[in-house]
Amino acid sequence: MEAMRGGKFLQKFRLYETRSKFYLVGRDKSRTLWRVLKIDRLETTDLGIEEDPTSYTENECQELLWRIHEGNRLTGGLKFVTKCYGIVGFMKFLGPYYMVVITRRRKVGTICGHDIYSIGKSEMIAIPCPIVWPEVANSRDENRYKRLLCSVDLTKDFFFSYSYNIMRSLQKNITAKNTGQVVYETMFVWNEFLTRAMRNHLKNTNWTVALIHGFFKQSKLSVSGKDFWLTLIARRSRHFAGTRFLKRGVNEKGRVANDVETEQIVFEDTSDDIPCQITSSVQHRGSIPLVWFQETSRLNIRPEITLKPDVDYKATRLHFENLVLRYGNPIVILNLIKTREKKPRESLLRAEFAKAIHYINKGLPDDKRLKFLHMDLSKLSRRKGTNVLSLLNKVASDVLELTDILHCEITTSAKPLDASSGQGCVIKSCDVESNDDLCTSTLVPLLLQKGVLRTNCIDCLDRTNVAQFAYGLAALGRQLHVLGLTEAPKIELHAPLADDLMDFYERMGDTLAIQYGGSAAHNKIFCEQRGQWKAATQSQEFLRTLQRYYNNAYTDPEKQDAINVFLGHFQPQQGKPALWKLDSDQHYSIGRQGTVGEETVRPLIKRSFSVGNILCENSGAVSDCNAVDNNNANSELLPIQQLDDIREPTDSAPEIYMCETNPCSSTKYSAMPGRHSISEERQSYLKRLGYPELHSSNFLDLDLLSSSGNSCDEEAFERSSLIHSPTDLISVESTTTYSEQGHNDEGRYDTDLSRSSSQLLDSGDYSESFAQWVANGGMLCY
Repeated sequence: MEAMRGGKFLQKFRLYETRSKFYLVGRDKSRTLWRVLKIDRLETTDLGIEEDPTSYTENECQELLWRIHEGNRLTGGLKFVTKCYGIVGFMKFLGPYYMVVITRRRKVGTICGHDIYSIGKSEMIAIPCPIVWPEVANSRDENRYKRLLCSVDLTKDFFFSYSYNIMRSLQKNITAKNTGQVVYETMFVWNEFLTRAMRNHLKNTNWTVALIHGFFKQSKLSVSGKDFWLTLIARRSRHFAGTRFLKRGVNEKGRVANDVETEQIVFEDTSDDIPCQITSSVQHRGSIPLVWFQETSRLNIRPEITLKPDVDYKATRLHFENLVLRYGNPIVILNLIKTREKKPRESLLRAEFAKAIHYINKGLPDDKRLKFLHMDLSKLSRRKGTNVLSLLNKVASDVLELTDILHCEITTSAKPLDASSGQGCVIKSCDVESNDDLCTSTLVPLLLQKGVLRTNCIDCLDRTNVAQFAYGLAALGRQLHVLGLTEAPKIELHAPLADDLMDFYERMGDTLAIQYGGSAAHNKIFCEQRGQWKAATQSQEFLRTLQRYYNNAYTDPEKQDAINVFLGHFQPQQGKPALWKLDSDQHYSIGRQGTVGEETVRPLIKRSFSVGNILCENSGAVSDCNAVDNNNANSELLPIQQLDDIREPTDSAPEIYMCETNPCSSTKYSAMPGRHSISEERQSYLKRLGYPELHSSNFLDLDLLSSSGNSCDEEAFERSSLIHSPTDLISVESTTTYSEQGHNDEGRYDTDLSRSSSQLLDSGDYSESFAQWVANGGMLCY
């Protein structure tokens, strides 16, 4: 939705029909602005849409509808069809166009006075009049495509807002300049394809809503007798989207499967829904960014992992380029997959992932290198006396020292504000009908988040969700502290507030797991933390394993087909093979125009890892430019190019500059000059895991102590001593403020966490081991 006259948004609609046209009448919340959209019903092949440029009053609009009725009296006049709350989009299969509209909505939350809604009910309406329908409109294939599209349940896990860009994080909304159609082209708007033709024709988004798929929950909580609102948002990417075994790893464009951005927003409770301060913390999850896959098997509940060699890790580099464009530096990777297995599966990916990060880091300056943390969560959770959540919480606290959180002050005024600017402000329309002025709320950032924590396990569902809860708990402590609600920036694991937050993350984990994996998440660690009966927990985990296996083996292919149709990855055409006659969306070699000849119906190459259109002869009508969600407007990007806009990298996007142009050997890397060597014991351990010589990467291995016979108790975690790493400490600039982001001139990370413009930091704020890791790299053992 775009702001119209006076910053108002169309929110409620009524659909009318004559034999030749549909008339969609939209109005704003205060009933002061009325607009009319005309849709041609006599056109059978193209979408004929015309927007009346006139802004009407309610009486003028009623008079217009009466004149239309009188003019069409001989053919039945003007008839009311349905009331609705926005257009989801238009879809064409083999016959006519269909319009999908929201006919029932539910308010699920509010952010700075902006209402957030989910869909209660939707309806698909055929555009042409039945007398001009082509014969194919009632064909078996057409009806099957319709059922396939309708199987995407819009009433589950989709949400939207008329006035707030919910597809972007709070920090992005503050710092970004792009609004309007550009926000529809971001990676989190799932109906981008469905609305594309209409948006390009009308050059606006007045009539459509941008649908976000994922999770949204908001609730009022209390701490120390003070109420505050906690909002948890998960945004699932539409790129390389799909089901567990059909979408794995990374594709050639650097887009990973199960890519989800999680945002935690906290603000104090106020009577007018507009707080004085607001905070936000963003983290990311996504499949391991290597080219790998698993073949679905009805006979094997754990299919073998197939890893496709990628000598120069081009797709992996593109993925991390995209993360830097979206969030800035540093990028901290928390890898939770297994270290050792009797039959190597996850450990294969772990070794290859380490090689990829090392290869990429060789070509990056010290201040832009990827931070890589290993932690075998499965192994640690089985060790007696080890509190996994406590370990993860300490890791999260250390990472937050690097990334920090967003903290803003909000000032309100009655002065009208240009809604088209979208720069550093959030706008709320007053509910008073007699006042056309706007109540404006301006957000002034006191602290910006720098970089992001990227967490993954093998599916990015169960273990990842536990780690994200730990990070969310550490972030919540800081958020409440900067809001002045608590004295200390930490929340204990056994505090009632930790239980409340665990419920948020458990529900989010279950929702995301059902979407991608087919069953609710395995929450064994959460259950143990609550002290639930072990036998009941084991029974629940077993049933969820069976449910996930059944859905992966029997229902996921059709679910993947529905996703491909909804997102426009497959566009049906007359004379071309139907979607259900193809083996899989990943089993076809896609041409440059996204077409497949009839002779290539059977797969020639098992996996192509393409997210292009499977069958689409003409994709030139509308361009698909994708905008990047950049949380940090001033973040330093990877070398080569400074982008002027926030477009996502495409096939021609800049790559990470590499110091060495020759492909990297898979067995040995040359040492970077000026780096300290590592011990033979450490190198021997790394070689057993299949790692290269890690002279120049910033690595932490949280399992290394336990693998060499040392215990992993609380004392060892507190010490967090580096193994054979340089001993010089980080330097801290006492004059750095929140606006001085990025890195210092010496090429090291700027360690000022910018709590305020006057607060000074010293090395005592960090654990000694973590300070050395930030400054010098190396590998840390927890």
